Amino acid sequence: MARLRVLEVNKAYFPHVGGIESIVRQYSEELGTAHPDVKIRTLVCRDGFGTPMSECIGGVHLRRSGSMGTYFSCPLSLSFLRDFRKMAANSDVVHIHVPFPLADLALLLSGFKGKVAVSWHSDIVKQKKLLKLYAPLLRSLLRRADIIFVATKGHIKGSDWLRPYARKCRVLPYGVNVEDYLTVPEKPLLTEKCTNKGSVKIFFTGRLVYYKGVDVLLKAFRAANLRNAELFIAGSGELEDSLRHFAVSSGIGDRVHFLGFLDDDDLKQAYADCDIFVLPSVEKSEAFGIVQLEAMASGKPVINTRLPSGVPYVSIHGRTGLTVPPKDYRILAAAMRTLASDESLRKKYGEAARKRAAEHFDEKTIIDRLYNYLSSGR
Repeated sequence: MARLRVLEVNKAYFPHVGGIESIVRQYSEELGTAHPDVKIRTLVCRDGFGTPMSECIGGVHLRRSGSMGTYFSCPLSLSFLRDFRKMAANSDVVHIHVPFPLADLALLLSGFKGKVAVSWHSDIVKQKKLLKLYAPLLRSLLRRADIIFVATKGHIKGSDWLRPYARKCRVLPYGVNVEDYLTVPEKPLLTEKCTNKGSVKIFFTGRLVYYKGVDVLLKAFRAANLRNAELFIAGSGELEDSLRHFAVSSGIGDRVHFLGFLDDDDLKQAYADCDIFVLPSVEKSEAFGIVQLEAMASGKPVINTRLPSGVPYVSIHGRTGLTVPPKDYRILAAAMRTLASDESLRKKYGEAARKRAAEHFDEKTIIDRLYNYLSSGR
């Protein structure tokens, strides 16, 4: 049988940090490894400004198209249109990760006749005015797509765009290698920063931007008045200074620790050392929350929010943690008090979380399912 030639298409790639970038890297590295009859190439844009370049990272043949900067979260690149046309002509399947308007345009202009797969990671929520201009192009992509991947059923139910195309949608969860989280070297990364070494350690990681709801988390932590707990916040972003100021001015600065960016090894150790993981996101821009899956693989209970997206489909209320309404800091505070005061409940939820991660989100199983979807009809 001839090799299946797959072109993965996304805005950016490692070392760019982001949930979608992690998924694209996983697909690019693992699909060809697990299935030698697949030839993978990956097309992205360079971060910021830069000229085109090709390289090999982790065995992935990667093309970074030149960029004239990023505008409204989308790179501007003429070379991307040329690269897409050339690379698609030598591909059987083009797999586009959206939202990425430039890729939609490139597909339309390329004349590509092969199979088109779309991974729908989230609706566009914030840029509503630009969405009106983008809407015809987005509808064209959805009509053209042969298959649309969503990480949970909640992606379809909560989307303003996918319901007319539900027959094309297939649930393909994001995957994690649970074994990677079982063999983390013991290091008290959080404990060593505690004001009180016996504190219950509550952990969040993610970009410090509006939809992550870290401002709500800080208000909830203050309202919870947890003298036996400390809060750890990993990540950076435009709201970092204001969040730090709020923590200090609210009188909780001695129990809130800002860790900055953590690399993969330190992040795994932070998961291993925490007692509770919180994902307080407030907008459906948070479509899945891979970080909560990583916490679950580490055997930790999760507090998440009941967003109209895939978030509450990952960690399940009353089974692997607690789910609260978004933006309601009082109920979030109550959830933190419940778990911080009950070690046996934390252990119960944590064990169920690790089991769910292994049974429903195993990376190898997900890659096999992706292969079957992409290769069907060959």
